[in-house]
Amino acid sequence: MALVVGAGVGGLATAIGLRRAGWTVTVLERRAEPERYGTAFGIHPTAQAALDRLGLGEALRARAVPYRDARIRRPDGRVLAALPLERIERKAGRPELLISRPHLIDALLAELARLGGTDIVYGRAYEASAMQAATGLLVGADGINSAVRTAHFAAGSAPRELGDVAWIGIAGFETGVYGETWGRGRFFGMTPVEPGRTNWYATVPGATTAQELRAAFADWHDPIPRVLADTDPQTWIRYRMRHLHPALPTFTRPAGRGPVVALVGDAAHAMTPNLGQGACTALLDAEALTRAVAAHGPGGLPAALRAYDAERRRSAQRVAFGSRTLHRFMTTRRPAVRDALVGLLPS
Repeated sequence: MALVVGAGVGGLATAIGLRRAGWTVTVLERRAEPERYGTAFGIHPTAQAALDRLGLGEALRARAVPYRDARIRRPDGRVLAALPLERIERKAGRPELLISRPHLIDALLAELARLGGTDIVYGRAYEASAMQAATGLLVGADGINSAVRTAHFAAGSAPRELGDVAWIGIAGFETGVYGETWGRGRFFGMTPVEPGRTNWYATVPGATTAQELRAAFADWHDPIPRVLADTDPQTWIRYRMRHLHPALPTFTRPAGRGPVVALVGDAAHAMTPNLGQGACTALLDAEALTRAVAAHGPGGLPAALRAYDAERRRSAQRVAFGSRTLHRFMTTRRPAVRDALVGLLPS
């Protein structure tokens, strides 16, 4: 039996992979219902391939839209460079895709229901003292504040504040202008998400209200002020930007005084959203872990966990480091040098 803590993207994908490997799975989720909040996920071709291996590729493509044309701009609208979407598509043979978070969650839940053999218990927090010997495999997919990580891994790695606040929302029209605009200490991004809607995200130091956010971008190029003016602040999501630091020395813990434990997604390597890779890395973690478990069988968990850690830890931590570095670069208060460097990229 496997116990997966967390019913987000990483937890549900892990449960699907374990069911396909023949495990009976229980998923614990502290929220009272599925977490359908949020806006859009960018799904890189590597994560699309992981979803294909989990049997979810068609469900993804049924609701996703391709992301093919995006630019980095200055606040006055001048284009500095193109995002490397064409190069990604040419190399992978498929484009980057964008999908609404609720659609992806629903697809994962539907696949679990189709497979059967999984209980999802909502409104139940993880309690290490009550579950030490209740499972053959414990998977922590419970986010940056992971109770599984706290209970079973050495102290030291913990959520760290960046001091910035991120805002995300969905505009009820297609802007046709996609990519990111970088200013002094702030940025604004827009992507497609589904017909008739645009996903947007922004960071402004010190902005705590909708009025302050709108004021911070009032003189930026169209359609940024229009996106903020025409969308209801009650639907916006605001959160403090954090990351996990320092990096964990391992994503797994072998059997000892408690269960065999593996961490996936934000529980293992929570990162800033600047590269848009949080969901992708969680999916890659889930698929790699469950593939290793399937290959080694129930009696080979130690070897499976070693294989998973070897495949995913350094790769995921490089992405997390790159995202944090990009955040610093994007939000510098000396944009002239930054813009000059970006301007050297192909446009």
